[in-house]
Amino acid sequence: MASHRKPRPTGTRVAGIRTPALATAALTSVALLSQTADATPSDDGRPSLEEVEKKVDDLYRQAGSATEKYNAAKEKTAKQRKRVDRLLDDVAQRTQKLNEAREELGSFASAQYRTGAAVPETATFLLADSPQDYFDQNQLMSRLTGRQKDAVDDYVAQQSETMKKRREATESLETLTESQKDLKTAKATVQKKLATARELLSELTAEEKARLAAIEKKKQQEAARKAAELAKQQEAAERERQEREREEAARQESGAGSGTGTDTGTGTGTTEPSAPDASYGTKAEKALAFARAQIGKPYVWGATGPGSYDCSGLTQAAWKAADVSLPRTTYDQVNAGTTVPVSQAQPGDLVFFYDDLSHVGLYIGNGMMIHAPKPGAYVREESIYYDGEGSIHSVVRPA
Repeated sequence: MASHRKPRPTGTRVAGIRTPALATAALTSVALLSQTADATPSDDGRPSLEEVEKKVDDLYRQAGSATEKYNAAKEKTAKQRKRVDRLLDDVAQRTQKLNEAREELGSFASAQYRTGAAVPETATFLLADSPQDYFDQNQLMSRLTGRQKDAVDDYVAQQSETMKKRREATESLETLTESQKDLKTAKATVQKKLATARELLSELTAEEKARLAAIEKKKQQEAARKAAELAKQQEAAERERQEREREEAARQESGAGSGTGTDTGTGTGTTEPSAPDASYGTKAEKALAFARAQIGKPYVWGATGPGSYDCSGLTQAAWKAADVSLPRTTYDQVNAGTTVPVSQAQPGDLVFFYDDLSHVGLYIGNGMMIHAPKPGAYVREESIYYDGEGSIHSVVRPA
């Protein structure tokens, strides 16, 4: 389906409307713990715990973005390699046919040699780089029989097409080489970001790691609270929708007609998208069943299963289980459906994160999703607010 995304407005973002965050999740958590000392570099010049956490989070996000670029380069390289293989196979087949045509012409040359007729012309033709030029100059065609002329015509056509395919194969090989360089660069970028993050974490003391874990726990509690709020909003909206349907049905039964009715909306000034049809629910159930079966499997960047996944590899595989084909990368998956407000998210929808679209999860309802978070983590259920409300980019219904 074509994307129905609209330009994102500036300002705060609540329930799917984008706003720059007032503070990072790390700063909020640090404030909650009143660990102000962690924000100040230590006397030995080492970065504060807050700085380390922010740097590590940024590195993981950058690695996620680089992973999607790697996935795109890998997909492009695979397609180009298939094209090169097809062209090379075609060239090999055409070369074989060209050799067979050459052999047939050689038999004519042998026959001419036995009869003593036109041996020099035929021999020169077989050695010529461009048989057609030779025909034009020496008018050999006028000396050949009908069968010989057919053989010559076939040879010229085979040679011309073979040369064309060889040029195409050469150009495709050059393109493939460039794509392989891009792939190598993207891979190195991911590895460098992850190595830097691991190095920063390895330098933390046991006490700092414990405080970092406490900060992370606070972040998760806040994310769970926001998810519960969204679940209540969605439940209220569903009850309101059902009530409107009952009222509409009652009016129709009484013969009053549907009329224009009274606005019972929330006063937000937006039009509520229609609920997905039953077929979407059936497909979404299959996608979610697959995703749940992957919980506990490790995140591995560039992986598409079955033993491990990255974020877009998981969502692609989940919807494939429902017979819906999604593109490989987050950049393409975000355009593979209809954009809906976060408040109207339905199980099976794709939730995208960050301005660079470097992460995606599969919505399961009640403000929760299944996703492959980051290196060192496992596929799990988690609040869509795991990195703060401001991290949510958009929600897309893929089928």
